[in-house]
Amino acid sequence: MLEKMQAAGGQKNSKNGPRARKRPLQASRGAGQLKRERLDGTTVGYFRRVTERLNEGFTDPEEKALFVENVLSEVKGKAWLVALDMTGSVALERLLSLADANQVAEMMSELGGEAGSEFRGVACDQCGGHVMESALRQAHRWTEETPAEENPEEEHCGMLETQVQSLSRAVREKITEFCTDPYGSHVLRTLIHVLSGCQSVEPTAPHAKKDRKSKSELLDFEIPTSFWWELKHLADCLMDNIKVCVSNQCAGVALQTLLTVCHRKRPILCRKLNKSIMGYLTSLSSAPGVSPLLVFLKDPSSSHLLQSVFSCSHDALLRDVYKKHLKTHMMTLALHPIANYTVQSLIAAAARSRVLPKILDELLEGFEAVLAAGHMGVVVQMVESCVHCVEKQSEMMQRLLQAFHCSEPASLQLCCLPLFLSLLTHEVYYNTETAEGDTAAQPPQRPLSVSYHGSRLVQALCGFRDRSVLMNSLHSLRSADLLSLGCDRSGSHALQALMTSGSDKGRAKILRKMQDIYVDLACSACGSRLLEAVWSSATVSQKQSIAEKLAPSESRLRSDQFARHIWAKFGLMNFLKRRSDWMEAQSGESRKRKMFSELLKD
Repeated sequence: MLEKMQAAGGQKNSKNGPRARKRPLQASRGAGQLKRERLDGTTVGYFRRVTERLNEGFTDPEEKALFVENVLSEVKGKAWLVALDMTGSVALERLLSLADANQVAEMMSELGGEAGSEFRGVACDQCGGHVMESALRQAHRWTEETPAEENPEEEHCGMLETQVQSLSRAVREKITEFCTDPYGSHVLRTLIHVLSGCQSVEPTAPHAKKDRKSKSELLDFEIPTSFWWELKHLADCLMDNIKVCVSNQCAGVALQTLLTVCHRKRPILCRKLNKSIMGYLTSLSSAPGVSPLLVFLKDPSSSHLLQSVFSCSHDALLRDVYKKHLKTHMMTLALHPIANYTVQSLIAAAARSRVLPKILDELLEGFEAVLAAGHMGVVVQMVESCVHCVEKQSEMMQRLLQAFHCSEPASLQLCCLPLFLSLLTHEVYYNTETAEGDTAAQPPQRPLSVSYHGSRLVQALCGFRDRSVLMNSLHSLRSADLLSLGCDRSGSHALQALMTSGSDKGRAKILRKMQDIYVDLACSACGSRLLEAVWSSATVSQKQSIAEKLAPSESRLRSDQFARHIWAKFGLMNFLKRRSDWMEAQSGESRKRKMFSELLKD
């Protein structure tokens, strides 16, 4: 749902960076102006060439500054038209990211008009909204340099601060129009980040851009004191319109953003917001004997807000919510197609809370029902939380063994790792159920299969104190299974957790079984990463054993796109030519690692 709402604000173009958007048909700047003026064809062509020049980049900083100054001078006097034009807004958005504080402030002043009355017309436009966001994101540059005594930049920073305050006042005056508009809500969320002193930075790695679940990083920066007060006033304004924030998707996401940044920067204000939100939701009428919170937990829109509330809540609020509203209802919520996600957030937030054992007791009673419903996120989150609740670890492991039908007899427990990784019961995985329903004592061998949630489940189980059942099952795997697991995108993370969390003796036993597959692992994208992780936690003798198996395959390793990094990082050339130097270097690294681990323990 959040992805759809974010898509309404426009998506980044994968090639050039500007966001793809349709040309708006009309926009209202004033009451008497129903149809908007447009840029003429010549001007549109000019800004198209500006964008092309910006895409080429600049090697000389002076040339870039002069170019930005010249183009912005052309924009002056018609900033509104440029900001609301599909082509012009793309160029202006890029220019503002290169402009200095004075230029950004002047542009915001022209877009906002007198007293900021024109900000809404720009911010709530599908093109102008991106321009406003770009202008707001320049706030982090205020602290790049400390103003000198006669630095002219000092005055301009104050001017930019004034424009941000002006926008904040304009937002508060028409808060419902901003927070419910698909484009205005994005400007509101960016404004919240700026007022709190943090800025989201999109992931730069290619695989992170493709991953919809990847989260942008928040970077902190200094802000004027006035921004703290503006954030408080904005928070109070949103609380006065809490009904809109709960019922409207766009407004709800804006409130979630406020909760997230306050949890990071203003914990006292965050507590106040959480208390106000929960107070409003629980005060509404519902069916007799039914908490209104149960209704909101199952709602597609408000459930996202409650996820943020739980994630940002303190221990006392979580205990109060469970005791008064959720007790005896956890199983029903965990089986619900929408509410189960909120249950996951609740369990994660309560991981170190005294209420966690009570939540787990209630959910463990219907553990197999949750598995049957396919809500593996709930199961994984329960196991991950048990890492911090030692008294529940034994019961959780036993429930898992029973749920996957490998608890009795004890010999079946050797099969638990493949079952956990595939999330299939013993009968289904090995296809050993006979006509009478009995299970064969010796299951046939079959290729290892791994699922995403199965990998996360095994990684969480590696955090338990007693991992004997899991490690025994790992030792029973064949070398071919270990290769398949190590080369799998999800399975490699599970195998890494199993090997790095075990003792040196247990790791040595697995490494002996992997001796014949080191080269194949090194030539795999996932396997090479696994091999590097194992190398980092291995002893000197284990590293020597690994190097002895890899070194004879020099030509294959050095020609492979993944293995060549293994060859360089492991120092295998030195291993072949200067063995004593290699041993001395590895011994030094081992001593450093041991010293740092002892310091961390202290």
